[in-house]
Amino acid sequence: MLRILTPYMLVAPLIAFIAVFTYVPIFESVNLSFRHWDFLSSDMPFVGLENYRLLLTSRDFWNALTVTAIFALISVPLRLGLAVVIATYLVRETLPSRLLRGALFLPSVTSAVSIAVVFSWVFSTDYGMVNSVLTWLGFGKVAWLQVPQLALCVLIFVNTWKQLGYDIVIYIAGLQAVPQELYDAAAVDGGKRFHVFRRITIPLVMPTTYFLLVISVIEAFQVFTIVNIITHGGPAGATDMLVNLLYRVGFELFDIGRGSALAVLLFIFLIVLALIKSRIIGRRVHYEA
Repeated sequence: MLRILTPYMLVAPLIAFIAVFTYVPIFESVNLSFRHWDFLSSDMPFVGLENYRLLLTSRDFWNALTVTAIFALISVPLRLGLAVVIATYLVRETLPSRLLRGALFLPSVTSAVSIAVVFSWVFSTDYGMVNSVLTWLGFGKVAWLQVPQLALCVLIFVNTWKQLGYDIVIYIAGLQAVPQELYDAAAVDGGKRFHVFRRITIPLVMPTTYFLLVISVIEAFQVFTIVNIITHGGPAGATDMLVNLLYRVGFELFDIGRGSALAVLLFIFLIVLALIKSRIIGRRVHYEA
């Protein structure tokens, strides 16, 4: 009996930790989404689906969903496309490649707050480095963070710069698993680099692409720090993401019920999106060369 129970006893602390810090908060969020609570009062009356109705009829919610979707649709393909191309050049085990890997990976382990503060200075209209360079080149200053479309482009650039190194490292690991014999055979047959990349590299790193696609979309829908520091959701709500709206509703307006309802909707949306990706893309993923 002890031999049977030993594996379960060994994983019990981890299961307890996950339950306390993951599943309990999820169930509590679902519970709070059906209640009205101002974070200060002990009274939490049950309001049913009222919080969800208020959200789904709110212009702010649909604006945040639209902005977040646009952010994800642009930033995720941009990240993955750049990562796979750069990884094909850095997969070689040379000293310059290793140095570049480390340099590109560094932003992904750097504090998001630090990165956001630095880039808020870099793209500042009056004293930013980008506008200083444009002025030196003879161009006028650009209000990067005051024009809605440009502000969103700045956030996409910053997020891509921060996360690109992680994607590259994962792609390098996937490329190292591709049999070298396939490339040798393509070279003997006179295959051009673009066709080898298209016909061999891309299909054989599809498992890596699928993994990065899933986590990149989740990360894009949960982006918060760089938005909160660089643009604060502005100008005029042009960069107001779902998590920023959640923070504002829950911790600035102290409407915990509506904030919890938004968290539940975001959770459900990501689950549905993951299932759709699994149906559409998962079938095209082959885990054997």
